[in-house]
Amino acid sequence: MKRERSITGPLILALTTVMVVFWLAAIGLSIRVMQHEFDEIFDGAQQETTERLLALILDDLNQSTKIDPYSMAKFDAAARREYLTYQVRDASGKVVLHSNDAPAEPFDAPLTTGFHDTPTARIFTDMAADGSLFLQVADRFKNRREAVRESAVTLLIPLVALIPASIFAIWFIVGRALRPIDALRRDIGTKDGGNMAKIDTQTLPVELRPIARSVNLLLGRLRDALEAEREFTANSAHELRTPIAGALAQTQRLAEELPPGATQDRVQQVEASLVNLGRLAEKLLQLSRAEAGIGGSASPVDLRPVLEMVVTDFQRDSRTNGRLRYSAAPDARLVRNADVDAFGIAARNLIENALIHGDPALPVTVSLDDNGIVRIVNGGPPVREADMAGLKKRFGRGKTTASGSGLGLAIADRVVTQMGGTLELLSPATGEQAGFEAKMTLPA
Repeated sequence: MKRERSITGPLILALTTVMVVFWLAAIGLSIRVMQHEFDEIFDGAQQETTERLLALILDDLNQSTKIDPYSMAKFDAAARREYLTYQVRDASGKVVLHSNDAPAEPFDAPLTTGFHDTPTARIFTDMAADGSLFLQVADRFKNRREAVRESAVTLLIPLVALIPASIFAIWFIVGRALRPIDALRRDIGTKDGGNMAKIDTQTLPVELRPIARSVNLLLGRLRDALEAEREFTANSAHELRTPIAGALAQTQRLAEELPPGATQDRVQQVEASLVNLGRLAEKLLQLSRAEAGIGGSASPVDLRPVLEMVVTDFQRDSRTNGRLRYSAAPDARLVRNADVDAFGIAARNLIENALIHGDPALPVTVSLDDNGIVRIVNGGPPVREADMAGLKKRFGRGKTTASGSGLGLAIADRVVTQMGGTLELLSPATGEQAGFEAKMTLPA
């Protein structure tokens, strides 16, 4: 399944990446600055150590006639503590004294006062006042690199804890920042034909108010269009009822006065067409009421008597030929927050649909379960799955030759949805190999 795109995930990743890159850049710049400062500190310490060590060596030479390596051990110990090695060389360049870690061969540095770099060390040379001795102190580069490396690691260690902490902090901040957008999304998602109320723009941030105002303008246009459509449908259907009823009465009277023959057959066809037109006008009136949102009710009502009254009306109609059967569980109740007229419209359309489109030789069963579920089942061949999806649409009709407007299931589904319930269409019917079932479930 394709994963839906999200704003939060990429935003957290981008902000965390940018923060880490900036942190690493700051560490890199800090390392360069530290390296420069460390070089100055090490050079100053190296120069100072060389000058003091040379003074000690000359003082010891003034007190003795020759250089005693053992008497110079204290200088070597001091040098080791400072990670420095040294050599004492005469004017010819010969090494006359060196520390334990210093090589016996002379350093690769000229006998001139100042600093000189070799591939492995930085050497400072100092000369005695008479120019007879030179002291060269070497500071290995690896010691300086080690100091810089340890400082860099010290700066990088907080980044390990900073990344997850930053992800959580950014997620929390972004979540709070996007909360108004999520609220606006939910508010827009509730808008449908039964809820066209304006979105409150006062509680929204300034950046989202233009979006809300645009949605409100669109809702206003839709509200006007739907209202005009409902008014036209209701007015047209209402105005057609009287002339259709009059024309049907005249046609029926004419059919009785005419002798049997082709003319009477034509009049009967006209009568059937007028009956269908009257049914269509009635469906259009019901549709306009359903679109007006009549399904809900603030107070609970027992709908079982309404269901039984609708069933009784159909059973008394001679055109049903005794096909309609009703059963209810002994303790079944149907107390719901629903409008009585709306529930009657839904039940009447579902039962009428089953009688018209079901097999005329098979019964239609209306049942009420213990949990308040209403089932209307009719016999007949199963409906194809491809046709099931379009049965709830306006003027949607499956593979049938029966008369009808294609509005019954659409009206029932609309009303049941307004009640907060669901209308499921099943074929084959539950527990059967064929047939069609309409299952109406209303929330308790």
